Order: sequence, then C-alpha cells, then structure tokens
Amino acid sequence: MTVLLAFVAALLFACGAWLLMQRRLSRIIIGIGLLGHGANMLLITAGGKAGREPIIGPGDGPYSDPLPQALGLTAVVITFGVTALLLALGFRSWQITGDDRVEDDLEDRLVERRRDDLDEFEPTDSSGDADAVDVADVADVDVPEGTA
Repeated sequence: MTVLLAFVAALLFACGAWLLMQRRLSRIIIGIGLLGHGANMLLITAGGKAGREPIIGPGDGPYSDPLPQALGLTAVVITFGVTALLLALGFRSWQITGDDRVEDDLEDRLVERRRDDLDEFEPTDSSGDADAVDVADVADVDVPEGTA
C-alpha cells in the first residue's frame, strides 16, 4: 500500500510539473494544486502506519509521529496561500488582457538580446579564455614589452 501511495504522489508531482510549464495561468494554478496534493500524500505516506494519539494518553503501543501531520498541515496552508495569490493575479490579468496566457516580457527580451550581443563581441585569446586576453590582441597599437 505504501508503494502505491508513493507512486500516486510521484504521478501528482509529474502532472503538476508538466502543468507548470504551460503558458496558461489556469493550468499553472492547477499544477500548483497538484504539487501541493502530491506533497501532502508524500508526507502522510512518510508518517508510516497509523497508531495512537501522539501526545495524549498514557499507555503502551505505537504512537503516531506528529511531524508528518504538522508538515502536511503547513503544506496545505502554503498551497492555499499560493493558490489564492495566483487566482488573484489570474483574475487581474484576465481583466486587463481578456486572456490568461502568460506572455514573455518585452524587457526580458531586450536583456537577452543585449547579453547575446555582448557574448558575440567578447574578445578572447587563441585558447578561448576571455580572461586571458592580451592587450596587443585587441588594440591596434604596439605595446612595449613588459607592460602587458
């Protein structure tokens, strides 16, 4: 039974990760939810078999581990908060654009283009190391020996 629950948790993680890579905000929100459910399933599975109450009551017998339960509750709260934030962002995006598609930012494209331009014109020496550039390789002037 534990192997089956671990497999279901892995399946939830895989589906959630796949949905996170989509361009629609509604699919991203569902992916976050699936990741949260997978985390809860994994935490509860890691808790082992059910036992007695963790703190209450004297007696013999196996006790339940309270740590996975506390971590599961924390994961529920975090998932709820992130989902609420993404729903608010998605609603605002839909109000402004009429669509929930996540587009590339224009500024990100400009930064990427600048980085590509700098990489294209970066001087290197014959070994390909950009840090070991000799001054005479990039300048059109003669450099006296011992100064470079």
